Amino acid sequence: METRRLPVQERSLVNRVSRTTQLPYLAALRPRQWTKNLVVFAAPLFEFKIHHFESIQGAWLAFALFCCASSGFYLLNDIIDVEADRRHPVKCKRPIAAGLVTIRVAIAMTVVLLAGSLLIGWLHAPALGAALIAYAILQLAYNLRLKKTVILDIGAIATGFVLRAYGGAAATGIEISPWFVLCTAMLALFLGVEKRKAELRLFEIKGGKTRSVLKRYSMELLTRMESVVTTGAVMSYALWSSGPQVQGASTPWMLLTLPFVLYGVFRYQLLADPQEIARKSRRESDLEEYGHSAVEGGQTERPEEILLSDLPILLTVLGWVITIFVILWLKNAGII
Repeated sequence: METRRLPVQERSLVNRVSRTTQLPYLAALRPRQWTKNLVVFAAPLFEFKIHHFESIQGAWLAFALFCCASSGFYLLNDIIDVEADRRHPVKCKRPIAAGLVTIRVAIAMTVVLLAGSLLIGWLHAPALGAALIAYAILQLAYNLRLKKTVILDIGAIATGFVLRAYGGAAATGIEISPWFVLCTAMLALFLGVEKRKAELRLFEIKGGKTRSVLKRYSMELLTRMESVVTTGAVMSYALWSSGPQVQGASTPWMLLTLPFVLYGVFRYQLLADPQEIARKSRRESDLEEYGHSAVEGGQTERPEEILLSDLPILLTVLGWVITIFVILWLKNAGII
């Protein structure tokens, strides 16, 4: 009997899921998604306070709490969608759908993670607790309604990143500036638009759409939205990095980090480009023909994996962070 071959991306996803089910309880928390919560470090980094022990401690606490809260909602979604996931060729491998984690245990994990994160956050700082509560309400609204509402679905994604950033600031006692909020919101909107563009392209190629909201989007609309938010993100970051003259960063030397931001944005757009996706798909086919492992392409529909899978993006982020620390050291030493 001939076995149907899954597409390259689906086979790769199945392989990843099969490996993670070796630790089903950890896999059910979706740790790959935790990279989204790294934005909690943005506030202390932007304010040059990442070297303070209190700031590091508070930022790591906020990161852990948002990871717990987000994992709680992933568990909740998998519990609600368990029957549909069991009929899906890929999602059936998820621990709850596969029966590796029982519904009873998943419910208990959900309650502990959500209640624990909200309580600890509130006890550490009421503002952090408020950010986590707002995040929880947003996640409920998104899963119940907003993810099916055109434009508002992207706005909800961006709001989630802003709340994470605000939570990081609250946990470290930092008063965030309007430039910080605006830049975070614009970059988050950029990621949301790119995610929808990639989903729309891939699902149009496959001949179907798994998100009902995609029926309301067109590539022309998303391209216009991308132009607006990309310009806003770059300009808000450039103005912030111009220094205290515009109530931005504490030194105009932060402009040296602007090339990293520009390259990161352009690189991300390259990964979402149809011709780049097609080129990588052809390369995957060639590698398979010669018995090599396939490489993934067109991954901007899963932004959380870009940082882990794309080396140029990873090096860009590292270069950006290192440059900030060098500027910080030179400023504290009185050299600049």
